[in-house]
Amino acid sequence: MEHEKEQDLRAALDAISPAALEYSQWAMVGMALKESGYPLSLWEDWSRRDASRFHPGECARKWESFRGSPSPVTAASIFELAYKSGYVPSGQALAWDAQISDETRLVDPRWVEPCDLQIPDEWNPADQLKRYLQVLFEADEHVAFVTESFLADDRRRPTRGCWDRTAGQLIEALTLCRGDIGAVVGDCDPEVGAWICFNPVDGAGRKDANVTAYRYALVECDNMDLGKQQAIIRQLELPCAALVYSGGKSIHAIVKVDAPDYAEYRKRVDYLYAACQKNGLTIDQQNRNPSRLSRMPGIVRGSQRQVLLDTNIGKSCWEDWRDWLESETDELPDTECLADNWQDLPPLAPPLIEGVLRQGHKMLLAGPSKAGKSFALIELAIAIAEGKRWMGCFPCAQGRVLYINLELDRASCLHRFRDVYAAMQLPAKNLASIDIWNLRGAAVPMDKLAPKLIRRASKKGYIAIILDPIYKVITGDENSAEAMSIFCNQFDKVCRELSCAVIYCHHHSKGLQGGKRSADRASGSGVFARDPDAMLDVIELPLTQALTEHLQNKAECAARMAALTAAGCAEEIGPDEALSPAQLRQACQKLPDKAAQAADLAADHARETAKSCTAWRVEGTLREFARFEPLNLFFDYPIHRRDDSGVLADIQPESDVPRWQKGVKANAKAASASRKEDQKRSLEAAFSAVESLGDKPTLYNLAEYLGTSEKTVRRRVQAHGGYWIDGVNVGKK
Repeated sequence: MEHEKEQDLRAALDAISPAALEYSQWAMVGMALKESGYPLSLWEDWSRRDASRFHPGECARKWESFRGSPSPVTAASIFELAYKSGYVPSGQALAWDAQISDETRLVDPRWVEPCDLQIPDEWNPADQLKRYLQVLFEADEHVAFVTESFLADDRRRPTRGCWDRTAGQLIEALTLCRGDIGAVVGDCDPEVGAWICFNPVDGAGRKDANVTAYRYALVECDNMDLGKQQAIIRQLELPCAALVYSGGKSIHAIVKVDAPDYAEYRKRVDYLYAACQKNGLTIDQQNRNPSRLSRMPGIVRGSQRQVLLDTNIGKSCWEDWRDWLESETDELPDTECLADNWQDLPPLAPPLIEGVLRQGHKMLLAGPSKAGKSFALIELAIAIAEGKRWMGCFPCAQGRVLYINLELDRASCLHRFRDVYAAMQLPAKNLASIDIWNLRGAAVPMDKLAPKLIRRASKKGYIAIILDPIYKVITGDENSAEAMSIFCNQFDKVCRELSCAVIYCHHHSKGLQGGKRSADRASGSGVFARDPDAMLDVIELPLTQALTEHLQNKAECAARMAALTAAGCAEEIGPDEALSPAQLRQACQKLPDKAAQAADLAADHARETAKSCTAWRVEGTLREFARFEPLNLFFDYPIHRRDDSGVLADIQPESDVPRWQKGVKANAKAASASRKEDQKRSLEAAFSAVESLGDKPTLYNLAEYLGTSEKTVRRRVQAHGGYWIDGVNVGKK
C-alpha cells in the first residue's frame, strides 16, 4: 500500500511543472514532501525541471527551515496542484458528485493521441533559420539572438547576445553562407544550443523596453510527452506562426497575439495561458515577457536538433482563434426572434407568493440579527406546505418545500418547526410536504453544494427550496461584485435544473439602516439587491415606552378574557371593560381562588411576553410585481404577526444620518466641486491674460488680475496641479 501511495505521489508530481508555480507553491511542495516522510532528493529531482530557477543547494537550505506546524501542509496539497493540471489517478473514475467545470474543456490530455514529430531527414540548418525569420519578421526589423553562454550555478545560461542586424540582412547572409549557419550568427556550444527573440527589437537591446511590436507569445510545456504537447497545440487550433522543437523536453509554439501595446499584450497572454492550462498544457509561467528567448531552429543541441517543425498552423490570427475558442465552449442558448413568439407567448410562471414571487424565481430576505429571519423562513415553508398566508398577508401556492438548515443543530431545527406550527395555530396536515436537510457542520461552498442539491432534489417535485442562511455557503469576497455574481449564478442553476423557486436570507451591513433605501441595506456587494427577482427587507421599528405599555395591557386583557371565558363569566364583561386591565383584574378576583390565581399567572406571563415583543417593517423590491405597501409586523416569538391596529404606521426606523442631512451634504459637496472648477478656470484665464499683455506671470501679477491676495493665488496654483511655482514666478508644467 505504501508503495502504491508513493507511486501515486510521484505520478502527481510528474503532472506539475515547477516552472508554472509561484515561489510559495514551490515551497509548499517541499513542505508537503517532508511532512509526508519523503526524501529531500525527491524534491530536488522535481525542482531541477525548472532549469531557469533551480539553484544547487537551495532545496537543502529551504528543507532545513521546514520545522513542522500545528496545521501542517500534507501530500494532499500536491494532489490538489496536480488535479488543477489535469492529473487523474490511474484507474480512478469520475464520481457521481464530482464537479464539472462550467465551461466545457476542449481537450482532455488523458485521451490525446500523440503526434509524431515531423523532423526532416535532410538537415539544412541555414534554411531552417531562414524560413523562421521570413515567417516572423519584416525585412527591416531588428532581430535579437544569443549563441554564446556562460556558466552560473553549474548551468550554462545565455549571454546578452546580438541585436544589431535586421531580418533582411540575416536572411541574405544565410542565403550566401552555403549551409554554414555559424558563419552568420556565430558558433555556439553544441551542448547548450542557441536562442532567438521572437518579437522584433529596436536594435539597442533585447529587454521588454526594446520590443517594437508585441506580435507573438511563447507557449512551452516541459512536463508532457512531446507528441502529446504537439497534439494539444494542434487540437487547440493555436494561431502559431512557428512550431519549434527545442531539442530537449518541449515544443515551442510561437503564437500570434498581435497586441497593439504592452498592456493588451499582457491581457492576451493571460488569456492564452489560461486556455492552455485548462486544456492540459502546464505552461511555463516564466515565458510571459515579450522579449523572452525561444530556441533558434537550425542549431544542434547535444544529441538533438532544434528543428522548425511547422509554420502558420491553427487559426489565421488572434481574433479568429479567440472567437472560435469561445464559440466552441459557449453553452448559452441561441437567440430567438420576437416575431416568432408574438402570437404565442409562453405562459408566465404561476405565483408562489401572491404579489411577490413566481415559481421558479429567486427571493432574498435581508435583515439584521434578532429580526427572526429564520423563523420567518420556517413560517414560509409551513405556509407553502399548507397553502396558507405568509405573515398573515401573502397567500402562498401549496406544494412540497425543502428547507436547508445550515445554522441550527438538528434537534433545535425540528423543535422550531413544531413551535411555529403551534403559534400559527395550524393543524399539521401536510408535514410530508416539508423536507429538511440539516447541514450544520457539513456545509460546503455553494458552487459545490449546487450540483449535490440538484442531484438529490431532481425527483422530489419541490416548488421551493429555502437556504438559511447563505453566509455558511458563500464563495469569495461578499464585497466583490464579480465574486457575488458567480455565487448568485449557482441559485440560477438550481432554479433552472429543478424548476423551483430558491429563497435565501442574508444579513444587513453594520450600522443603523433607517437612512438607506431598503435595497441598499444588505451587507456586501450590490449584486445581492440586483440579482433576486424579489428582495424583501426587514428593518426594526423602535417602540416607545407608551407603545410597549399598550402592548402589555392588550396582552393582559386577552389573557384575562380567556380565563373569564373558560370560567363562563365572559358574557358579563362589556366591550369597554374588555379593554381595561384594571376592570378585568377586578372581574378575575371574583373567580374561585384557583381560577383567579391561574388568571393572574397567565396575565403576568402575557405581559412579560409582550414586553419582549419587537416591531418590524417589511419593504419589497420586486421585478415581476408592483411594489406593495410596507408591511408592519410584531415579532411575537416564535412568529411574526401583522399589525392590524395601525399603531406602527407612523414609526420611522433609526438612522445614522437623517435623509435631509444627506441632501444637505450632497449639495455642499457639489457646490464645493463647482467652486473649485470655477477657481481653476479663472486661474487659467488670468495666466493667459498676463502672458498676452507681455508681462511675466508672477504671484503679484496674477493676484492683481484676479483681485485677490498672493497667498490665495499660491494656494490655487498648488491646487491646480498644472502649474509650477519658483519663488514668485509661475509657469505651466
